[in-house]
Amino acid sequence: MSAPATSRRNGSGSVSSGFTHRRRRGAELVLLLLSLAVGIGGYAAVGIGVDGEVPTNILGYGGWLALLVLGCHVVVRRTAPYADPVLLPVVSALNGLGLAMIYRIDLARDGSLAPNQLVWMTLGVILFITVLLALPDHRRLQAFTYTSGFAAIVLLLLPLVPGLGNEIRGARIWISLFGFSFQPGEVAKVLLVIAFAGYLVLHRDALALAGRRLLFVDLPRGRDLGPILGMWAISLAILVLQRDLGSSLLFFGLFLVMLYIATERPGWLIVGGLMFLAGAALAYQLFGHVRIRVLTWLDPFAYDSGYQIIQAMYGMAWGGLVGRGWGQGNPTQTPVPESDFIVAALGEELGLTGVMAIILLYGLIVERGLRTALVCRDAFGKLVASGLAFVVALQVFVIIGGVTKLIPLTGLTSPFISYGGSSLVANWVIIALLLRISDQARRPLPEFTGVTDDDTQVVRTR
Repeated sequence: MSAPATSRRNGSGSVSSGFTHRRRRGAELVLLLLSLAVGIGGYAAVGIGVDGEVPTNILGYGGWLALLVLGCHVVVRRTAPYADPVLLPVVSALNGLGLAMIYRIDLARDGSLAPNQLVWMTLGVILFITVLLALPDHRRLQAFTYTSGFAAIVLLLLPLVPGLGNEIRGARIWISLFGFSFQPGEVAKVLLVIAFAGYLVLHRDALALAGRRLLFVDLPRGRDLGPILGMWAISLAILVLQRDLGSSLLFFGLFLVMLYIATERPGWLIVGGLMFLAGAALAYQLFGHVRIRVLTWLDPFAYDSGYQIIQAMYGMAWGGLVGRGWGQGNPTQTPVPESDFIVAALGEELGLTGVMAIILLYGLIVERGLRTALVCRDAFGKLVASGLAFVVALQVFVIIGGVTKLIPLTGLTSPFISYGGSSLVANWVIIALLLRISDQARRPLPEFTGVTDDDTQVVRTR
């Protein structure tokens, strides 16, 4: 009898690892080509809509964008072959749409923001590749738990240093160095995820112990409230000293959700929620800039500070269901359309349908990040992946909720779409970390060969 043909399946009945990871990378490549068509097509559509012709630099722009994205694919194929195949194409599509919208605003203002954003994207891709090459195993980051926490605190304090910090639009969250402005909080959020994850892995057993029971919910013990009280105080300090409502909410919400995931105790959510409400009420009574934000949210027509929200709502209403089309709207009527209000600008030109598609892309990033957390084999990786996914989710909710008047407006940016180097670079690093954890989680365990006592049978185990 002839030998059986080689099967795709191994002894355990699972699909062979080689075939699986090649199919995964092939799917990623196809999706990347579609994302490039979206980004480059949007760029061309802007030129046609505004000037009646395709931009003269379409080949250079499209070629450079394709080089960056396909370069990422090659690195992922070589260094993380088992990684999630959806994350990179989704990020590529969002980045392409953001560049097209910024180019549209440039044409209306005779500006040069789009080339600058492409430079920042290049830097983000370089750091993306660096993370994948320099970090073969995400578990090595656990050794830097307290170092990451200390570095994050230093970064958050930098805007308060006289001569270094820079106040823009009422928020002191920027630093100026060598003629460049940078937002250190964007890097701090990544470091805080690593610090929180490492801390919770070490102390989750103590934090998971239940205290008194109230209405079918086990509340945490009073002696364990130190970490959440400390994070609450830091969040209030950011709100008071830096006047940044968005970052304050982001950091406190991040720690609270990671604490809940680590301990699986809903009591932490209740305590954290009550603390947040108490802090918000206190800030409303004591600080005028917080009160103005809330009052403007309730009735934007009654205050001069409501001009941004009013223009954003008018623009999105003019866009309607399908939008005015690339280059056919007037997004510059809304203040800061390239950054805080870029979603309103996209809603004007792409309509509700386009905004829903963008939200869906963000949802895919969050879903794939949480899926990575579910399949990850180690507790540290689970917490890092879930924390990074939640950072994206909360940031998108806060900025889009503020622009659409669902919640009070904050100063956060839309990941991968808004103009800004610090946000774009930090978010590319987030995707690199998610891909590294995803690759580690889906990589087949090494096979070990053992010999039975009679040396006659080989036992292979995973």
